[in-house]
This record gives sequence, structure tokens and C-alpha cells, in this order.
Amino acid sequence: MLDLTGTFVFALSGALAGVTRKLDLFGVLVLSFAAATAGGIARDVLIGAIPPGAINDWRYLAVSLFAGVVTFYFSPLVVRMSNPVSLFDAAGLAFFAVAGASKALAYGLNPVMAIVLGMVTGIGGGMVRDVLLAEIPTVLRAELYAVAALAGAAAVVIGHALELPQVPVTTVGLALCFFLRVMGIRYSWRLPTAGGDKRAPGSTDTAIDP
Repeated sequence: MLDLTGTFVFALSGALAGVTRKLDLFGVLVLSFAAATAGGIARDVLIGAIPPGAINDWRYLAVSLFAGVVTFYFSPLVVRMSNPVSLFDAAGLAFFAVAGASKALAYGLNPVMAIVLGMVTGIGGGMVRDVLLAEIPTVLRAELYAVAALAGAAAVVIGHALELPQVPVTTVGLALCFFLRVMGIRYSWRLPTAGGDKRAPGSTDTAIDP
């Protein structure tokens, strides 16, 4: 249920991006499916879980298309829900990062690559969505998105290496990723950017090139 909920929320974000750029219904549905499943598909292909779960299980497609249709026909309502969707998006990121790292470990990958694949699972869909829209991927320029996914995945891998109980380790990974992402949104926490961006944390001013 958590996996499908995260899929639904990420599909909403992809569909909403298509609606705001005035794509037709097919374009919106493509973006909703890409945002919701691309990360998991990439992970499964890399670890040899063939066919990928998002393709093998019809529910992923159904949930993605449903989210796309809802967004297309009720976009004003979805826009008004932007803040709750952002929180659910952060929760989805946390779950996918943790689940991705856990699945990579189950397939025998080394700890470093398990962390990387946890991040890929969380951020892959958003990257594909942005590439389809001819934009710089959000994860390369937004507030602690990929870093939050890395942190959550790392918590799971470290707990696994220390042979700690699975449930507390998973909970810590989820909470860490969610906290970092929400704080990044709330206070504009970000890594240093090229060009020497000197804005203080929490500033919402837009940098203007001279």
C-alpha cells in the first residue's frame, strides 16, 4: 500500500507538470507514468529483477494512469493541494529510497551501490519527467532532494551492515529522508551552487544574473 501510494503521489507530480505546460491528455499520462515508475524500473533492470515490478504488476500502470486522469480533469483542485502533495512527495521519496536500497541488498549488491540504487529509485522518475520537458532535472538544483534520498538509503545499508533489527532501521531511514526533504523545502536548504550563490538558508529571493 505504501509503495502504491508513493507511486500515486509521484504520478500526480508528473501529471501536474504536464498540465502546467498545456500538454494533451496522452502527454500528461506519459509524464505521470514516467515520474511514478522510472526510478523503480531503472533499479530493477540494473539489479536483474526482470521484468521490472512496475511493468510486471498491472497496479502500477493503473495507479499512474488514474493519477494522470484525475490531474488532467481536476487540475485546479490538485494545484490547491500543492502543499499536502509536497509532503506526500517527500514521504514517497523516503519510501522509495529505503525500499530501493533494501531490494538492492536483497539482490547481493555491495553497500555503496545499494545506497546509490536507493537514491536512483527515489529520484529517477523526476529526472525522466524533467528530461521529457527539456528542463534541468529538479534533483540537480532543488533543495536537498537527491541528498535526502542518499541519507535515507545510507541509514538502511548501515543498519543492515551492523545487523540491526529491520523495522527500526527502516523507520530511521524513512524519517531521516523525510525530515531532510521537508526541511529543505521549508528552509531552502541546499548544497552550494555553481556561480557562488550567497543566499542565506531560508531565503526565497531569486538570483538574477548581472
